Amino acid sequence: MEIFLQTIGSINDETRIKILRFIHENNEVCVCDIENSFDMIQSRISRHLKILKDGGFLKVRREGRWAYYSIRSPIDKFRENVLSEISCLDIEIPKLKKGCNLE
Repeated sequence: MEIFLQTIGSINDETRIKILRFIHENNEVCVCDIENSFDMIQSRISRHLKILKDGGFLKVRREGRWAYYSIRSPIDKFRENVLSEISCLDIEIPKLKKGCNLE
């Protein structure tokens, strides 16, 4: 029951739904890409990403100082259905703006 409630709670926010759809449509994205695309501060983005990851939707891949997020795979049927429903929503998500300075 606790896992189910955590999953539902993770999508109980308009910004998180938009971020989830953004990641789903763009495959793997860096936190800085989300930050630039959504014009939000990194700490706020990271908080939303943590909630979505804890809700079972995302996986993270670290490369140096960068963190890349994508939809977890394999994903269970429930979360797959949630992603499908989010894809059908009439919401506007920003275009991908690459933001990482590869040094």
